[in-house]
This record gives sequence, structure tokens and C-alpha cells, in this order.
Amino acid sequence: MKILVADDNPEVRSALRLLLEQEPVLAMVTEAADTQALLRHFRENCPMVVLLDWELPGLQGSDILLMVRSRCPEMKVIALSSKFEARQQALAARVDAFISKTESPEQILSTLRSFISHQKNG
Repeated sequence: MKILVADDNPEVRSALRLLLEQEPVLAMVTEAADTQALLRHFRENCPMVVLLDWELPGLQGSDILLMVRSRCPEMKVIALSSKFEARQQALAARVDAFISKTESPEQILSTLRSFISHQKNG
């Protein structure tokens, strides 16, 4: 499963990459540090899942969501943020899931596993 981690914080990207690489089916992980890098990735290919920092510099999260969904309509988007108010904004914009950056690594993996099982069964 191709996963793109889009976050401006290198420590967050690194931690997510290490976490995701522990799961054999999640081994294809790429990274983007800003909106421009994120959009470049979408010109080249469509990941199955994007972990999107809802406050990624460059554009508002809802605008990013519209742009990437227009190129990759089947892709699942999981919004990430440590801000409480971002949950409502992201869910209102119709992300597939929201994970607080304060959640446990197991919660992140659990959410991704649910997308994997839906892919296999759907």
C-alpha cells in the first residue's frame, strides 16, 4: 500500500515513517514537507492513503484536500493535527479520518489497518 506522509515537521515525518515501516503491508512510504512537495507527488502518482498535516504550510487543509481528491478520487485522506479545532474543520471538509498528533502509535496503525481491510474486502 502506497502511503504519503505530508507534514512540515521532520521529526513527525520521521516518527511516522518508522512506525509505518514496521507494518509489512505499509512499506511504501513517501514524504512531503510542504504543499508544493505534496502536489509534486500527486503529479507523479496517487498514493492509496495520505497522512495530511491539516496545518501544512502553503494552503488551507480543505483546499489541499480538494486538489488531491480531484487527481486521486479513490485515495483515503487521514488528517493529522494537534489542534482540537482542526478535528471539526477536517471532518467538515470530508477527510476519511482524523488522528490527533497526541494519539498513540497504535491508534495510527489501527486506523490504517482499517483502510487496508476495506481495500481487501471492497
